[in-house]
Amino acid sequence: MQKKWGKGVSLRTIHVWLIITMLAISGIVVYSTYSLTSTFRRLADAAEQQNKLEKAAHELMDASDYLTESVQRFTLNGDIRFLEQYFTEAFESHRREEAISQMDLGPQTEPALKQLQEAMDNSVSLMDREYYAMRLVIEAKGYTDYPEILKEVELSSEDAALSPEEKIRHATELVLNDEYYDKKDLIRKDMRESIKEVDKLMENVESSEMVSLNRKLEIVRMIILIQIVSVYVMVRLTSRLGIDPVLKAVEKIKQDSPIPEMGANEFRYLAQAYNKMYARYKSSLENLNFKASHDELTGAYNRSGYELLLSSIDLETTYMMLLDVDNFKGINDTYGHDMGDKVLKKLVQVLKSVFRDDDCICRIGGDEFVVFMVHSSGMHRRLIESKIEQINNELENTDDGLPPISISVGIVSGKDAGDPVSLFEKTDEAMYKSKKQGKHTYTFYSNS
Repeated sequence: MQKKWGKGVSLRTIHVWLIITMLAISGIVVYSTYSLTSTFRRLADAAEQQNKLEKAAHELMDASDYLTESVQRFTLNGDIRFLEQYFTEAFESHRREEAISQMDLGPQTEPALKQLQEAMDNSVSLMDREYYAMRLVIEAKGYTDYPEILKEVELSSEDAALSPEEKIRHATELVLNDEYYDKKDLIRKDMRESIKEVDKLMENVESSEMVSLNRKLEIVRMIILIQIVSVYVMVRLTSRLGIDPVLKAVEKIKQDSPIPEMGANEFRYLAQAYNKMYARYKSSLENLNFKASHDELTGAYNRSGYELLLSSIDLETTYMMLLDVDNFKGINDTYGHDMGDKVLKKLVQVLKSVFRDDDCICRIGGDEFVVFMVHSSGMHRRLIESKIEQINNELENTDDGLPPISISVGIVSGKDAGDPVSLFEKTDEAMYKSKKQGKHTYTFYSNS
């Protein structure tokens, strides 16, 4: 991964490709959703068509049964109403013909239509027998007003010679005997075969659509997987090329070190610019003439070093402490200047042991010292207080043969100062308050 991105990649380029990728995936998802919807609709249409075709087959059988029922009732009781119902169904309702037309949907329904047509032919064939039975009843009852088609039916000489009761009995036998029901069974058989053909057709259609549906579902699952991977890649790229470099840079800045040139091109450019400034800053510090920037007696930064540091520190992350040795003049007067020099050396040694290597200790006057606590934006006040107490405790220790001393301190956070001049003024003000309070103490500057 490191080799791949070793030369850096533009965040703008990544974002453009991410947008293109997401648009492409979104388009595929929309298309796949539409395609799935279409497949579901075709399955629903197939089911609806199956119901419609099966209903058409049943309609033909229902119509045939209705005709049977009407003719049987007419032959049994001679009620002319059943004759009228029969011919209304046969020549006005046209349920059988409607069933045939609904089944005629093209080559795919041809086998089912063929079976249904056979049922229709058998039903029509059966009507000749029913017409003959109805003509026998009409003759027996002496009806004169009846459908024209029945007038065309001629009775055999044998049947014409039968008495009215015998004609009705014979008519009843024609529509109720085994031969009649055998023909009805043929109609039912053809109807069932027609329904089987419909079921087979719909099964093939549904099977084909299910294969298509499963294939499309596989595609959708694959797209979802690609989308998940794409989101992971996006997060990984954003983290690796943007977030991680920033977090590492922050840590390096806190450690006062150069920041790594990694991540996207834009961040690499910023890192290079920062590192150049950092190198110049470090070079300027290292190139300072030690004697020009350090106090010869104590080894602390002198006034020149102090002014350079003050102009280059980051106010937002620095605490400034101004220290003054209490009653230092009395030590010089009592013990002499050599002893006074030893006391100042001891003070600087104690300060160096208490503060970090990164912190800067400066001697800006005879017994006035400044400590810059850099990169200390998160430092707690109690920690600073404990350092000052530790310093005073060590300075009061006389095991080294030096007289005890104490310091008065003023402390200011760079956040409370707008510029370096203001920083010193506020620190001096805080130190002056410590002196007024009786020395051997410390004061944190407050704007309030």
